[in-house]
Amino acid sequence: MNAAKGTSVSPGDRGVVDYEHSCEAGPEVGRTIRDVLDRVGDKWSLLVIATLREERMRFSELLRHIPGISQRMLTLTLRQLERDGLITRTAYAEVPPRVEYELTALGGTLVVIARTIGDWAIAHHGEIERSRARYDARRPPHGGAE
Repeated sequence: MNAAKGTSVSPGDRGVVDYEHSCEAGPEVGRTIRDVLDRVGDKWSLLVIATLREERMRFSELLRHIPGISQRMLTLTLRQLERDGLITRTAYAEVPPRVEYELTALGGTLVVIARTIGDWAIAHHGEIERSRARYDARRPPHGGAE
């Protein structure tokens, strides 16, 4: 981030994006950012990307490595990530059938981001929990008027 100009240079120096003034650049920029963040910003997508960071995995392996995700949610997340070109799905004609998932080159560019967010969450979880408790202690129980 260039503090003097409020800009960020994209990987490979393909251009400069002024995120500080992205809304001024027009509604299309905001829609583009929202569209991508809707996919990669949800909790399951980031966990799938981080889990696939080093190897291809079968569905059951992913299910074991991602605590709290249901089979249905994993299926939906994998389909969405495949649709967006972030993972590939390879089905082998075997008995029983074998299906493996792995990151594409594009999906691999998100690994550092996913790990950074995960590391940040781990480092600051206690602080966030304490803040939530302080906030909840001073709020009316049924979300009274502001």
